[in-house]
Amino acid sequence: MSDQKPLFRVGLGFDTHQFAEGRKLMLGGVLIPHDRGLLGHSDADVLLHAICDALLGAIGEGDIGQHFPNTDPRWKDCPSLKFVEESMKMVSAQGYAVSNLDCVILAEKPKIGPYVASMRASISAAIGVSEGAVGIKATTMETMGAIGREEGMVAQAVVLLERRDASR
Repeated sequence: MSDQKPLFRVGLGFDTHQFAEGRKLMLGGVLIPHDRGLLGHSDADVLLHAICDALLGAIGEGDIGQHFPNTDPRWKDCPSLKFVEESMKMVSAQGYAVSNLDCVILAEKPKIGPYVASMRASISAAIGVSEGAVGIKATTMETMGAIGREEGMVAQAVVLLERRDASR
């Protein structure tokens, strides 16, 4: 068996946060106008947290809570783009780069469509790919369950990493 790293690695991320009064709503590194934000130790950007889990999982490095615990005061109110940047440093250190990323946000409100282009720009810059390599979709829960009752949001992400020295 070869010691060479796999050509491709896949990671899956999932996160959920409940809504809270008096918080700003950050999604994909973009401030979204809404009457409530998401509750969390950091800025609670549910989409970026799912992306971090996908990146970290793809390289076998656990999850966001292991690297940026909510018990650490350094991460209090931290912009989640910082978590993505740090996760990407780990991805690069293992010899990989993002090939593409696909995400879905589950929320009744606010409408996500008007902000997708800005989120794609923010995320593509943070992970070092073209905007065309970042997919972001949104759907509702058709008023079912906690998300349908507008108690919070969920995000899922899947990432494909490719070994940088793939030509060898």
